[in-house]
Amino acid sequence: MKKDSARLTRRDFMKGVGSAALGVAAGVPSLACGEGESQSLRPARSKVILIRNENVVLPDGGSDGALIQQMLDEAMVSLFDRESGLDCWRQIVQPDDIVGIKTNVWQYLPTPNELNQAIRSSLLQVGVQEDNIAIADRGLLRNDTFQRSTALVNTRPMRTHAWSGVGSLIKNYITFVPRPSDYHYDACADLATLWDLPITRGKTRLNILVMLTPQFHNVGPHHFDASYTWPYGGLIVSTDPVAADSVGLRIIQAKRQLTFGEDRPLQPTAHHIALADTVHSLGNADPGNIDLVKLGWDEDILV
Repeated sequence: MKKDSARLTRRDFMKGVGSAALGVAAGVPSLACGEGESQSLRPARSKVILIRNENVVLPDGGSDGALIQQMLDEAMVSLFDRESGLDCWRQIVQPDDIVGIKTNVWQYLPTPNELNQAIRSSLLQVGVQEDNIAIADRGLLRNDTFQRSTALVNTRPMRTHAWSGVGSLIKNYITFVPRPSDYHYDACADLATLWDLPITRGKTRLNILVMLTPQFHNVGPHHFDASYTWPYGGLIVSTDPVAADSVGLRIIQAKRQLTFGEDRPLQPTAHHIALADTVHSLGNADPGNIDLVKLGWDEDILV
């Protein structure tokens, strides 16, 4: 049964990202652009696909690889309006591309290997050479494939975070710099600038925010408690990382409200998401400018 009382409004979202982030959203980027092209020229709206499956999270907490592949293909078909998942991949990568799959290896809640391999398999099927595909999180500045990359696929799980409010797709690029701590000021307010580095600028073709078992609460840095996760069974897919993060943040906030029985803002607030829109023009954070398409299992969808 859906719990409408837990669904968040635009006002709830703006309160959750903090007063520093308030402003007029300016639209959405087309991030599947050529290398070196600006990511600040964007259309007014963003399309985000939220797909869920009640069986994708296994009883042991693992993931069903076949269902992940199916969910990803279905989400991409809806996002790009093509006949098949492979047709979608052919639209955003070419056989001569060098592709870095930017994953996340945080030990307690990593990007599922089943998703990494689904992405890799699809790239191989559309003709990208095996030697031109790498899956990595850390050590990117020493990774030859990422250094030569012409395309990036960005994927990570959503979780609350002691420095940035939430660990997000925007934040996932922090390992592209030698000193991530340089970006921790003001609750990581300017994480969007990571997307304008020479190694990342204009290369991102797809963003996949993993919402299979997201973490909705933490106490201090690096804290993990499985009781603060739940089997949501979802993936959020978009060419716009800001819009995808915005949807994920609304779900996290709704889950917190449902669990704690009150409006309990994140500490710190995740204002880097809205600032990625209003200050850095990376993407669209305002829910009013996001076209959210919901597919699959809709029980307790929270958004």
